[in-house]
Amino acid sequence: MPSKRLIAVLCGLFLAAACATPEPAVTPSPATARDEALTAAEALGDYSSLDYCSLVDQAKVIGGGNAVKPALSSFEFCRLEFVQGANRYTVTTGPITSGQDPNNQPYEFGGSLPEGVSVQQSTFNEDTTCTRLLTFADGIRLSIVVTSDNDDPSDQADRCRIADATVGSAAGVITAQKVGRLNLDQRSWGRVAPCALLDQHELDATAGAETKPAPALSGHNCIRGKVSVSLSVGADTTPGATEALGGRQVQVTTSGAFCQVTTHRPIPGTPERVEQALLSVVGVDGAPEDATCAAAREVAVAVFPKLP
Repeated sequence: MPSKRLIAVLCGLFLAAACATPEPAVTPSPATARDEALTAAEALGDYSSLDYCSLVDQAKVIGGGNAVKPALSSFEFCRLEFVQGANRYTVTTGPITSGQDPNNQPYEFGGSLPEGVSVQQSTFNEDTTCTRLLTFADGIRLSIVVTSDNDDPSDQADRCRIADATVGSAAGVITAQKVGRLNLDQRSWGRVAPCALLDQHELDATAGAETKPAPALSGHNCIRGKVSVSLSVGADTTPGATEALGGRQVQVTTSGAFCQVTTHRPIPGTPERVEQALLSVVGVDGAPEDATCAAAREVAVAVFPKLP
């Protein structure tokens, strides 16, 4: 399963995408033809079926390093781990995000980019994490995050060199029109619309009767009031204590103000990977932890039976 640091980074990106103020649509000037200013949809196609690992040319990203294991292709990101010298690096390409973020700043990328595409850098955890954002003409951004086991600030130059190589890899794949699609079996949770799982009256008490499901750009996450659901792929690990909810074996855990209920599905032909559905309910300030988890369990009973 992903490390706590990776989970924190991904959660931060998802929450920023879901809660950020939308940016106004970019209107091309009369002097700029639409097909010259590349939008994310033109570059990446259908977001929900995007194979993020197809954007990663491992030879360019790893260089003289050695991959630790095959890249993890999840529904909304690709994670590549490799060792170079005495350090182990993790490169996460994806998800896509939009909206304003004060952490994002201009960055002068030295490589070739498609027309209308630019690169930004993020100041979030900038001493220990190097983040680049491949930004399309419509303001949608592909995030690229590099971390390492040695998170000393002195190693930041190497992390950012790897991030720039990953940006160059993605730009080259997009320019060559070689962006790939996920190969999902018929029962894959990658085919599920997560907002449909939350669009039911049984969740009114927990999520809020007036709330509406709000999808993330990637197509695999959704938030409705105090409730969220995320669908992903992870490493198959030995689970901790489980219980039966909604016809499935689940794990119930807490993280800060959140109570999370997780269930897994094996992927045929890929024993080392599992698909994961993660339900999360945020508690009200001062509410006891067990009350939040009781609400999360009720949500799981309503939602999990709707998964294939």
